[in-house]
Amino acid sequence: MNYTWHWRVLFETEPGGTGTYLQYLLAGLGWTLATALAAWVIALTIGALVGTLRTTAMPWVVRIGNLYVEIFRNIPLIVQMFLWFFVVPELVPTALGDAIKQMPPPWGMFWPAVLCLGFFTSVRVAEQVRAGINSLPRGQRMAGTAMGLTGAQTYRYVVLPQSFRIILPPLTSEFLNVIKNSSVALTIGLLELTGRARAMQEFSFRVFEAFATATVIYLLTNLVVVLLMRALENKVRVPGLIAVSGAPQAGH
Repeated sequence: MNYTWHWRVLFETEPGGTGTYLQYLLAGLGWTLATALAAWVIALTIGALVGTLRTTAMPWVVRIGNLYVEIFRNIPLIVQMFLWFFVVPELVPTALGDAIKQMPPPWGMFWPAVLCLGFFTSVRVAEQVRAGINSLPRGQRMAGTAMGLTGAQTYRYVVLPQSFRIILPPLTSEFLNVIKNSSVALTIGLLELTGRARAMQEFSFRVFEAFATATVIYLLTNLVVVLLMRALENKVRVPGLIAVSGAPQAGH
């Protein structure tokens, strides 16, 4: 049996009149990427700071960093999404809370989703940064001190550049997780890719075509991210610091 006609639904006009269903899904991909990229900036900034502070010699700073990680790591993502969307506007000052509630869609859903994903992912980035710093020999910091660098300068010029090179592969995985986790934003009404695939199947009653297309779009998007990050990893690699897949080993 020829099923080609089933896929013609992608080129039919969606009920909103903005274009075809395929264009509707691709617009959802745009919101997915915008959410993921904005959240990644927050996650990388806060995660790098918290992960670095957790390796310092100040016990109270380390404890605060550990507390931050445990709080955001042990609350399910969907619960955090609801907290940012429903609860946070009630906790902030009334004027600010009212302004948040009155934000027009999709911005009223977009920013809570970005903040939720950003803070949720920041603890995972913090763990990667802490592990990367601790994987370096102690002699690296001692060398910075011997050169007359302060503690902050040693981190900036010696420790962190090497650590980020080491943790690029796991950071790639975390960025892919942000893209995939952005689908949870549909629970607060953000029509990103998964949300639009769900809307498509409700409008057209074509469940397989809607979610199969969304799956292919996710796969292609993540493949592009992996290839770009792999190219970046090879570009910034320091010989002898990071093992390269397929590289000949000593003695062979």
